[in-house]
Amino acid sequence: MKVSLITSLLFLPSLSAFQSCQPAPKLRKCPTTFSTFGLKASNLESSNVKELKQKLIKTIADFKYLKKRDGDVSIDFGVKGGELDKKSRAPQKVDFFSISKDVGEKALEIGAICQSLSELSSIDEPTRFLGDKENGENAPLNGPWKSLFSTAADANFSSNSKRGDAKAQNIVDASKGTITNVVDFSNKEDGTEPLLKQLNVVIKATAVNAKRVELQFKYAKAILTKFFFFRVRWPLYIPVPGPFITRIIVFFSRLFRFGKGGVKKVPKAYFDVLYLDQDLRVHKTGEDNLFVQAKESWEDAKPLLI
Repeated sequence: MKVSLITSLLFLPSLSAFQSCQPAPKLRKCPTTFSTFGLKASNLESSNVKELKQKLIKTIADFKYLKKRDGDVSIDFGVKGGELDKKSRAPQKVDFFSISKDVGEKALEIGAICQSLSELSSIDEPTRFLGDKENGENAPLNGPWKSLFSTAADANFSSNSKRGDAKAQNIVDASKGTITNVVDFSNKEDGTEPLLKQLNVVIKATAVNAKRVELQFKYAKAILTKFFFFRVRWPLYIPVPGPFITRIIVFFSRLFRFGKGGVKKVPKAYFDVLYLDQDLRVHKTGEDNLFVQAKESWEDAKPLLI
């Protein structure tokens, strides 16, 4: 089993810097107009957010329907499987146009809605209390977040691939300052369990500013269903995944260049929060991959989380 799969849902070290999202623009005050219609700027903003969230859910539902109609991308482990970039080993970005024009355009529409939401985010400091032992439970990021959509290749699963279909979620323990990526692999079409049943990647998460979270991989735990020829569930711990490999590559690159310049330092993994509220979380990683996640308590999103 290759460890490349464990790098995402969120994150591999970024080799191409992602431009931090801009602060939400302030609405111009227009007392005459608002008094005429009985509205306040905050109410108008809230109305826009609600409308955009509903539009996002509908568009993701349409996206999933079109993928089911037109087919799906078959992504497997590593570089050969299309999961990772050949040079950087970072998660590839899925080309949804390779499925169909309709699927590709619907994916672009999801991205556009997320960009509009980023300009109306109601939480000014999404990373607040991350890593705070006393107040972590009050952190806006705290808790489990289930995947609705992602452009990252290693966060997309399908039944027509060797690694199989799966459900993904991201659990933030703000008090401990950790994030655990959990991937639950579905049974095969004949009902049998896959060799790899579940994958947990534990990551140290550090807030570096109001919207950016830096990530340091700690270890991965794979739940396997066979031990040689015996059917038994057993955990396999894999220490220090992706970044360790990257450091080795950078080390030997410097070695063979005999200390000459031109070799970049080991990049840090991170994501920037674009939008966050009690239901919805939207962020981008350093590789410019978009993630849309939801709390299971969000009724409108529940049909898409099953």
